[in-house]
Amino acid sequence: MNAGISANRPSIWPEHASARGLKVGGITPFTATDYPGKLAAVVFVQGCPWRCDYCHNPHLQPRTADSPLDWRKVMALLRRRVGLIDAVVFSGGEATVDPALPDAIAEVSALGFRIGLHSAGAYPKRLAEILPVLDWIGLDIKAPFAHYARITRIADSGRHALQSAEAVLASAVDHEFRTTIHPSLLSEPDILQLAQTLSGMGVQNYALQLFRARGCRDDRLNAVSMTAYPDTGTVQRVAALFPHFSLRQAE
Repeated sequence: MNAGISANRPSIWPEHASARGLKVGGITPFTATDYPGKLAAVVFVQGCPWRCDYCHNPHLQPRTADSPLDWRKVMALLRRRVGLIDAVVFSGGEATVDPALPDAIAEVSALGFRIGLHSAGAYPKRLAEILPVLDWIGLDIKAPFAHYARITRIADSGRHALQSAEAVLASAVDHEFRTTIHPSLLSEPDILQLAQTLSGMGVQNYALQLFRARGCRDDRLNAVSMTAYPDTGTVQRVAALFPHFSLRQAE
């Protein structure tokens, strides 16, 4: 495991907030798919600044006044998982939105768990600051960086995502880049263009994830057929760009 930060160390973010303030919208106590090769629990942090139409956790986008789940109860559950799972993954929403995240990571790391993060890179400075205490990160790349607002509905989001991608690649943290694809949002040329960009940046591990309707509130996207998308030729051309590549079917 990477060297953890002490549970008594002040937050690395200016707007200090103790782990007790982490706004947790849900928890999965056991999963074999959210941290490669490890059994893990997933802590879903509340809040996200972006509004992607295909989001399958839209209930986690807003930040409420109070945390739906008390952090002390979350920690009590995780203590009971010691010896049963290998890792804890912070997901969302967008976990880096929460200033209590560094202290939450410190508390969980102190239990001996490996630390994973699912992030879209919306806050590159915050992400860069916590990369040294992560063991693995799954970074969601939404689209060619110049066209990010098409997905996120937020101007300049592509610049933030690019900075986050560069920070991850410059770090020693094990990682996976992945892109959720839908024919109404990313054309076959878009997919190939993005893959070529990421390959040129040095990405080694990349996955395309087919859109899944479960949890998505956008009826327009849910109504579109995914048959024959992406085509075999596009998948083969993307796969050839990366040492490690996977195409994940919708659940």
